[in-house]
Amino acid sequence: MPPTLASLVQHSALKLTVRAGADRLGTPVRWAHASELADPVPYMDGGELLLVTATNLDAENADSMRRYVRRLAGAGVAGVGFAVGVNYDDIPEALVDAAEEAGLPLLEVPRRTPFLAISKAVSAAIAADQYRAVTAGFEAQRELTKAALAGDGPAGLLARLAAHIDGWAALYDTSGVVLAAAPDWAARRAAALTPDVERLRDRPAPASIVVADSEDRVELQSLGTGRRARGALAVGTGAALGTAERYAVHSAVALLTLTTARSRSLQGAEQRLGAAVLRMLLAGEPDHARAVAGDLYGGLLDAPFRLLIAEAAAPAGPELLTETMEAAAARTGEALLLVPEGERVVVLAADGGAAVAACAAYAEAQEDRAPREGGAEDSDVVVGLSAPAGPIAVSAAYKQAEQALSVARRRGRALVEHEELAAGSVLPLLADDAVRAFADGMLRALHEHDAKGRGDLVASLRAWLSRHGQWDAAAADLGVHRHTLRYRMRRVEEILGRSLDDPDVRMELWLALKATAATTSAEDSRG
Repeated sequence: MPPTLASLVQHSALKLTVRAGADRLGTPVRWAHASELADPVPYMDGGELLLVTATNLDAENADSMRRYVRRLAGAGVAGVGFAVGVNYDDIPEALVDAAEEAGLPLLEVPRRTPFLAISKAVSAAIAADQYRAVTAGFEAQRELTKAALAGDGPAGLLARLAAHIDGWAALYDTSGVVLAAAPDWAARRAAALTPDVERLRDRPAPASIVVADSEDRVELQSLGTGRRARGALAVGTGAALGTAERYAVHSAVALLTLTTARSRSLQGAEQRLGAAVLRMLLAGEPDHARAVAGDLYGGLLDAPFRLLIAEAAAPAGPELLTETMEAAAARTGEALLLVPEGERVVVLAADGGAAVAACAAYAEAQEDRAPREGGAEDSDVVVGLSAPAGPIAVSAAYKQAEQALSVARRRGRALVEHEELAAGSVLPLLADDAVRAFADGMLRALHEHDAKGRGDLVASLRAWLSRHGQWDAAAADLGVHRHTLRYRMRRVEEILGRSLDDPDVRMELWLALKATAATTSAEDSRG
């Protein structure tokens, strides 16, 4: 569950004291926000713990505090944290009385507790709650998949789903007839929703409808990947679905689509999974992406790959290209992650593999044909291709593919590789004295650590960065176990006080290593 005011009060390190609204400490806290504005309401979204020192408040004026607190309560603020020992040695009675009157929780923050500590505690609790929800969602996905493969048909899957959402679930065919329901008593409830299923059927898939009444809250989800739904799934619960329950429902939708639409639904499920993997990679969460990808795409993330963006220049352009790439990948057993994005498609394919080669050949054929048929604008697809990348650099690869696509569009080319745009080199620029001073300062602590014989952190960092964060490949280059390399990278973070998850930090470290190498090479040549 998300953090509450009660959990913050119980946090031993924060030393918070309840001064008003003790009966409302179960209120969830969506964020902690410090503001000294006399009226922060326009900047509130609801659910915040507002942290103040009363710098700009007439905190001893009863009427002023009554208006202030009413505004906060009306905006849905979860509570107020008042720092004592800054502008006031104690919370003014006018504010305490106003908070008690409005039923708004008021917490006393001691001088030794910085607002940042509260913000970090809230952020950590939210992250932990989200992690628990995602983990539960993945577990639900595994259980639902086992149920789908167990041979019991949709009934077994629906029974697992109903247990995960603490409610009921039902499956309909295209005409609105209930095919299965769990628990058994839900069949009668599900049958009453046939008119709603018929409404959903008339919408392009995927589509959803929420039906709420005195009995429960029902979500209807269409099944299928084509223009018309192949069926529908209903889930009924006592309240809105949480993150874990939402994962379970989405997994059930994917699995039921597989059973109702066979090969086309399999393609749709893979694309949805691929989209989730791609979003996680773009968000800088390669470990979560690997967990979600599993065996389907996991092998693709273990070696350098290319990211390409293909855009339609003719109605069937991306479809023909992706079919060509899929066929090439299938012949060689390569994994291929393909995510449609409206009129274009994003693809992750193995660097140097058959799919990338097929894409290049397809584009070359387009350009060979264009002069004979009236110009490059007759090509049916435009493609931007990134440089080789690893899981931690997908966001940069996406930008590279976007840049290459833009250039291809402007130049009338069927395909442009980002490496064509970066044919030059920035390495000569690293010989600048200021750059060398920056590099020496950034890496000094690591060199000092290594000089004491406590590990080769600099070489380990260079190997890890050169391998795009791929643990096994970098460890093999160094001749050490990957766990040893992980420990060394944690030590690098501890010594530098910076996170290697930050792409800017990785970029700066790589440039520092290059600048150091350039300086050493120049000195060697002079010697």
